[in-house]
Amino acid sequence: MDLEFQKYSTLPKYAFQNRYQEFEETKHLSKEEKEAHYPFDKMEEECGVFGLHSTENLDTFSLAQFGLFALQHRGQEACGIAVGNKGKIFSVKDEGLVLDVFKTIEEPEQFMGSTVIGHTRYTTAGDKKKYNFQPFFAKNEYDQIILSIAHNGNLTNAKQLRKELEDEGVVFRATSDTEVILRLIQKNLDLGLRGAIKATMEKIEGAYSVVGITRNKFFAFRDFNGIRPLVLGAIDQNTFVVASETCALDGVGAQYVRDILPGEIVYTSDNEEGLQSYLVKDDCVNKICAFEYIYFARPDSTLEGINVHEVREKSGMKIWEQAPVDADIVIGVPDSGVPAAIGFSKASGIPFRPVLIKNRYIGRSFIIPSQEMREHFVNLKLNPIISEMKDKRVVIIDDSIVRGTTSKRLVKILKNAGVKEIHFRSVSPPIVAPCFLGIDTPNKDDLISANMSKNELKEYLAVDSLEFLSVENLVEILGSPNHCFGCFTEKYPVKNPDELAFVDQGD
Repeated sequence: MDLEFQKYSTLPKYAFQNRYQEFEETKHLSKEEKEAHYPFDKMEEECGVFGLHSTENLDTFSLAQFGLFALQHRGQEACGIAVGNKGKIFSVKDEGLVLDVFKTIEEPEQFMGSTVIGHTRYTTAGDKKKYNFQPFFAKNEYDQIILSIAHNGNLTNAKQLRKELEDEGVVFRATSDTEVILRLIQKNLDLGLRGAIKATMEKIEGAYSVVGITRNKFFAFRDFNGIRPLVLGAIDQNTFVVASETCALDGVGAQYVRDILPGEIVYTSDNEEGLQSYLVKDDCVNKICAFEYIYFARPDSTLEGINVHEVREKSGMKIWEQAPVDADIVIGVPDSGVPAAIGFSKASGIPFRPVLIKNRYIGRSFIIPSQEMREHFVNLKLNPIISEMKDKRVVIIDDSIVRGTTSKRLVKILKNAGVKEIHFRSVSPPIVAPCFLGIDTPNKDDLISANMSKNELKEYLAVDSLEFLSVENLVEILGSPNHCFGCFTEKYPVKNPDELAFVDQGD
């Protein structure tokens, strides 16, 4: 089957993350207490979306499960689906991993139809309310679901828009900015589906990739900067798939067609078969988040025509050119540091050894109350094969350094294992600013590179040398400056809001 369908051939923080509750809960904590609150010391993705539409009834229950399972890395705390079946929408969502939530569904046949959307959610402490789980849905006066959406990203003007809608009498049932998108579409449905989405996109600001359904239509759209990823695929001429990453297309047997364009709506209509496309603006410049390639996306995914694994391997090769060093072995911090370590090894000739063993069954719910127990935590998550490291000069490759706490403890583990020298390489530039566009990042006061020079950080980590990939080299690897580099440069594709918002970010 020719997947280049004719209809597509001409298509042209400071801290805030809208996390007021979390801010209030942690603002009084000491640095050590914050380390206990955030033991993983990583920037976290804010959810994945999946959508499928066919002209025929399918096993949407299983296909949604497969697609969301492929996106599990983007959110592990809750998931949900909404299915269109014979003019009705059925929805289920709950806390837990994809497979665990789907196991609780007692009547799978109710969730089989022609259209489905789904969502995997990452949340932070104090924000695990079921009313914020996605997909969100709107009902009519007969208590029937007429519209449902799932969203990855974060609106920067959600607080203002929510107030405007509330002043008009709109009742909100959750604290997520996803509901702002839902209510705006619902409010404008008299313009037709495409018109309602267009009117919504012209009001909302920030980062958003959205999939949705009405009782007889399917749609997806992406913000004017394309900050969060969204890809289009097809299983056959009658069945289309939209997802955050191409790995979800692979998971349901779909072939990649292309990325949804910034400012584009794809949708079904009553008059034409297949998916239609409409560009709300035709002069958009893609500014996809650079950190998708560094850490968030799965290595087997391809975003905007760039394979994630290749970017990571090239970053390891590039940082060898930027900061060569004599050493005996190269190790990568699993998982995203491993391809970079392989690239470093290829460029340098220094042997790569997979000697950091990762426990893959650790969840994100650890609360570690004592310093003594925190000292053991990294050993629980990452443990070295000591015989491969003792008396050797070691290069550690990691995707990034955020708070620095995990990196410091890892260095201590290696020293206790008898490593002779430790040379630390980060294949992202220094993270000096929080993200307000759909990524969970710490307060700037807790970003170690925003508060220490490279030499000070080298001393803090107690390593023999330290280097970060430069922004210039990252741009060269990605092949374009048209990405969001805000966490490295404090220059964002959209305006940075001026105050801490009181609306939960939209995932």
